[in-house]
Amino acid sequence: MKIKIFIVAVLCVLTQVVSQNKVTDSLLQVIANTKDEKEKLTLLNDVSNAFKTSNGQQVIHYADKALQLAKKLQIPAEEGKAYLNLGNGNIILGNYDTSVMYFTNAKNIFELQLAENNSIEVKKNLARAYGSIGVVSSEQSNYASAFEHYTKSIVIYEELKDINMLSRLYNNVGVAYQAQKTYDKALEYFQKAKQTQLQLNSDNVGITLTNTANCYRSLQNYEKALLAFQEAEKYVQSNPRALGEWNNSIGAYYKEIANDEKAVQYWNKAITAFNSINDKFGIVDTYIYLGELYLEQKQYQQAITNADKALQLSKETNVLEQMRNASKILSEVYEAKNNFTQAYTYGKLFWQLNDSLTNEKNIRKGLEAEMNFEYKKAANIARLQREHEAFVKAEEAKQTRVKYILIGLSVLLLLGLAFVYYKRVELKKRLTLEKELSEYEQKALHLQMNPHFIFNCLGAISGFIINNGTDHAIKYLAKFSKLMRLTLEYSKESLIPIEKEIESLQNYLELEKLRFNNAFTYTITKSDAIEDDMGIPPLLIQPLIENAIMHGIIVKKESGNITVNFLVEDNAIVCEVIDNGIGIEKSIQSKENSVQIHKSMALDIIKKRLKMMTKVSNRKANMISNQINDNQGNSLGTKVVITLPIQYID
Repeated sequence: MKIKIFIVAVLCVLTQVVSQNKVTDSLLQVIANTKDEKEKLTLLNDVSNAFKTSNGQQVIHYADKALQLAKKLQIPAEEGKAYLNLGNGNIILGNYDTSVMYFTNAKNIFELQLAENNSIEVKKNLARAYGSIGVVSSEQSNYASAFEHYTKSIVIYEELKDINMLSRLYNNVGVAYQAQKTYDKALEYFQKAKQTQLQLNSDNVGITLTNTANCYRSLQNYEKALLAFQEAEKYVQSNPRALGEWNNSIGAYYKEIANDEKAVQYWNKAITAFNSINDKFGIVDTYIYLGELYLEQKQYQQAITNADKALQLSKETNVLEQMRNASKILSEVYEAKNNFTQAYTYGKLFWQLNDSLTNEKNIRKGLEAEMNFEYKKAANIARLQREHEAFVKAEEAKQTRVKYILIGLSVLLLLGLAFVYYKRVELKKRLTLEKELSEYEQKALHLQMNPHFIFNCLGAISGFIINNGTDHAIKYLAKFSKLMRLTLEYSKESLIPIEKEIESLQNYLELEKLRFNNAFTYTITKSDAIEDDMGIPPLLIQPLIENAIMHGIIVKKESGNITVNFLVEDNAIVCEVIDNGIGIEKSIQSKENSVQIHKSMALDIIKKRLKMMTKVSNRKANMISNQINDNQGNSLGTKVVITLPIQYID
C-alpha cells in the first residue's frame, strides 16, 4: 500500500497558527461574558478555528453554533466562515463527502459576496474555500479538480501577495504531483514551500519535510529520506495529525529497509496521535500497514485483528480504497490459513470494491470532461459579454441614435444565430457523451465477468486437485493456463471473432471433461452464414455452459451431452446452449443456497450486458431459457438462447 501523502490540510492552509490552549481558554471566557450577538458570532467562529489541530468534534460543535447564529442574524461572511470550519472538522474526522458539501456552501457564499464587494477580506475567504475543495479533491484522488481549485486559490493569494498562504498551497500542489508519481515536479514545489516556511518560521515546514522524505523514499533514495524525516521531527510535535502522518511515514521507511521492529513502534505512536483527534482516516492507514506487515511475518491472528479494525473504520468513513485494501489483506490471511470460505468471502468483497473504484474512476473522467466543457463555456460567454459591453459604450459616443439601434439589432441577430448554432453543437456533444457513457457502462459490466470467471475456474482447480491427485492437477493447470491466456487476451476487447469464442469454449469444455472424468460429450457448430469478421462480446457464453454442466448434467449422474450452435437468423446472431440434464425445475429444487448465489450473479451480469448492448446499438439483445419436455411432460434437458445484434470487429 502506498504511504499516504500529507496535505497541509484546510485547517493549516486556510488560517494562521496560534497557541491553541491559551487562545481557546481566553475565547471561551470572552464568549461566556459577552451579550452582543454579533461579537459572540465572531468569537464562536474563532474558537472553532482554534481547535483545528487537536479536536475535530470541538471544531464542529462551535462551528455549528456559529452557523445557526449567522443565519439568524443574516450575516453571510460569518455564515461562510462557519461552513469552512465545519468542513475542517469533518476532514479531521475523515468525513470527506460531508466536508465537500460544507466547503461548496462556503464557496457559493463568498463568490456572491465578491460580485458585490471586491474587498481583501472577501478574496481571502474565497481563496480559503477554493483551497479547501482542492484539499478534499486531492485526498479523494480527484487531481483534476484539485489542480483547478488550487490554481484559483493561488491566483488570489498572488494578487494579495500573501506568501504564507502561497507556501502552504505550494506544498499541496507538490502532494498532488507526488500522488501521480511526478516526483521531480513534486520536489520542486516542496522546495519552494520549505524555503518560504523557514523564512516565516512556520510550523508547517514539518509537513513539507515529511512529504519530501516520502518523495525520496518513493525514489528509493533512503539516505536523503532519513535526513528529511529527522529534520521534520522537531516541527510536527505540536500538531497531532502531522505527528501521526510523520510516524506512519517513517514506519513505512523502516519497513522498507527491513527494520520491522522500529516500523511497528512508530505505527503504534501514529495510532496514539490519531486517536487524540479521532482521525479515523489516519488510523485506518496505520492498521492496514500493520496488517500487511503481520501477514508477511505469518502472524496471521494479528494480521486479521488489524485488517478487521481497518475494514470496520473505513466502512464508517466510506473510503472505498481503504475498504478494498483491508479486505485484500483478510482474503490473503484466510487463504494462508486454508480457510477458503472466509478467503472467498473477503476476496469477493475485494473485487467488488475494486470494480466500484474502477467504475467510479471512469464516471469521474466523464464528469470531469463535462465540467471542463461547462467551465470553458461559461468563461467564453462572460468574456464575450464583457467585450460586447465595451463595444456598446465606445459606440455610444460616436454614433447617432438610429445607427446605435441598427447596430444593436445586428448584434442581436448575430447572437441569435450564434445561439442557435451553439445549441445544435451542444445537443450533438450531449448525445455523443450519452452514447460514450453507455459504452463505458457496458465495458464495466464486461470487466466484472473476469474475476467471476477466474474465481469459478480456481474453485474447479481446487476441487480437481483434492479429487484427482498431483499428476492430473498438473495436466489440468496446463490447460487452465492456456485458457487464462486466451481469456486475458480477449478481455481487452469489446468484441472478438466467433471463431475465437469457439476456441475458448472448446478449451473450457475440455477442462471440465477432464475434471469430471468424461461425464459428458459436447458438440459446437457454426452456421456457414456467419462471416469471419462478425463478433460477439467475450465471456458471454461460458457461464451458460458452466450452468449446464454444474446444474444439469453433473447432478443427473449419467452421461450427458452439450450442444452449442451459432446461427444467423432474422439479421441477428443466435447462440443456442442445449443440454440433456435434469432440467430447470429440478435444478432449482436441488440447488443449495451457495450455488444459487453463484448462478444468479453470472446470469445477472449477462442480462445487464445484454441490456447495455440494446441501449448502445438500438437493436434487441436478449436471453431466453426453456426446459425441454417430451410428450408426457418429462424433462429432456434445458435450452438457453441468446440473440445478439450483428456486429463487426471493425
